[in-house]
Amino acid sequence: MTENRPITVLLVDDQPLLRMGFRLILEGEDDLHIVGEASDGAEAVRQVRELNPDVVLMDVRMPVLDGIEATRAITASGAGARIIILTTFDVDEYAFAGLQAGASAFLLKDVAPSELISAVRVVASGDAVVAPRITQRLLETYVRGANRQAPSTAPQDPLIGDLTPREKEMLEAMAEGLSNAEIAHRYFLSEATVKTHVRRILTKLHLRDRVQAVVYAYETGLVVPSNPDY
Repeated sequence: MTENRPITVLLVDDQPLLRMGFRLILEGEDDLHIVGEASDGAEAVRQVRELNPDVVLMDVRMPVLDGIEATRAITASGAGARIIILTTFDVDEYAFAGLQAGASAFLLKDVAPSELISAVRVVASGDAVVAPRITQRLLETYVRGANRQAPSTAPQDPLIGDLTPREKEMLEAMAEGLSNAEIAHRYFLSEATVKTHVRRILTKLHLRDRVQAVVYAYETGLVVPSNPDY
């Protein structure tokens, strides 16, 4: 995506009225452009291949192919599109599964128009996690449940060994939901330096964006969910 063209968006939901509502909100912005709509996951996969949107707003519960499998197929294809999962509840196993499948964020379906617009821009930039505190709570809820069923017997991912001590600190801070500015303030660094660390972390761990780094930190046990009796 370049600065002189709009952010292109694909709307995926089996409810036409919801797609219409999102279209009306997003097309009111000069820098956002709706390139297509899909009513099921299979159609979404085809349209991503044909239209190459920057951002996909992806519903979860749809006919033919659900949003989780569609997200998995799109990310596995190597498409550049970043996916925002649409969910009804802020702590939702489907939202968690969407993040595991490669989504960059999730939003509640009743999101305020200003938050929707901001989320699309932020996800398109690849520079931050949307609603980090909610994302953290979601991850803690479901990673904690998985760890309860299967205690940490799996060996640590060897890729973690490629991170420097400073990069591990950065990853842990990202998993807390801190922005680049907040990380810079905590460690007395410039934001440019933090961005460099984040890029190196993503490269070393073969991850596509910050939210995938947060999922990775929880799933590998680098960050332990808090409140174990929750």
